Amino acid sequence: MRIPVIIDCDPGIDDVMALLFAFVRTELDILLITTEAGNQTQAKTTYNARSFLSYMNQEIEVARGLEQPLFQELEVAEDVHGESGLGDVIFPEPDFEESSRSAIQALYERITKSPEPVVLIATGPLTNIGALFLAHPEVKAKIRYISFMGGAAVGGNMTPTAEFNVYVDPHAADIVFRSGVPIVMSGLDVTHKAFLDESDLKEIEEIGTELSDRLVELMKFYRRAAKQTAFHEEGFATNIRLHDLCAVAYVVEPNLFQGDDCYVAIETEGKLTKGTTVVDYTQSLPYPKNVHVLHTVKRKEFVDRFIEAIQKAEQLIKGGKRDV
Repeated sequence: MRIPVIIDCDPGIDDVMALLFAFVRTELDILLITTEAGNQTQAKTTYNARSFLSYMNQEIEVARGLEQPLFQELEVAEDVHGESGLGDVIFPEPDFEESSRSAIQALYERITKSPEPVVLIATGPLTNIGALFLAHPEVKAKIRYISFMGGAAVGGNMTPTAEFNVYVDPHAADIVFRSGVPIVMSGLDVTHKAFLDESDLKEIEEIGTELSDRLVELMKFYRRAAKQTAFHEEGFATNIRLHDLCAVAYVVEPNLFQGDDCYVAIETEGKLTKGTTVVDYTQSLPYPKNVHVLHTVKRKEFVDRFIEAIQKAEQLIKGGKRDV
């Protein structure tokens, strides 16, 4: 049986990689795509989602999410993803409109009407899901788990302790992490190990399709931008982290990853630590474990699956159907 999923994303260069992978993997029944303000503004991420879906010949509802985080001003990652959110790559104009339903309405209706519990794949800030849980707490019973790219047990990429997706809307993350819904967290601990090296990038270049050329251009932009940020270390010069892809890959191939169950809380108010995912990996706090925190990935197999997805995606672009 195919896995019913909803993808909540903020495209975003690495979101495009995650979406491509999801479109190709026939194990997934993608019910809905909702957009977040995060890597860029809501207007740009919604446009990017529609544009990329049109390019990939995917007929999936795209519902626009909230314009701002719940209780603070939006900070976007233009320095990493570019003015449009997709570097210097331009996909064709979208050939369909965004949904007439808001993301919150569409999430509620899709989840409650699904015969099977739904997996939420979240690759941006958790604003929409946090708002959904505030407005319709009853939907939590129909969610199998949330596969979330965000957070970190150790370190951050926005501050010394905070990762971007949680930092952008820590209050929404706090709501979600306290919701009781099972969470699998693909934080920086694992996503920094889920990278393409120079030989992998060359292999993608050698595919020689328009899609592979566009993806290589996106990834090179991403690498150049990352090298300019404060939070880079040895390896950024050549390696490209596929952060968001982890959240999708876990759903279809959890055997690629290893992790531990931990209690995780979100710091919402700390002067120096706002947006930190406080992961009790020492098991020193008297609270129940609420998150499966990934820390290891079989990198070679992970990359092989991604390259296979790029090769298979040509069938979708040319108008072929997914084999289900």
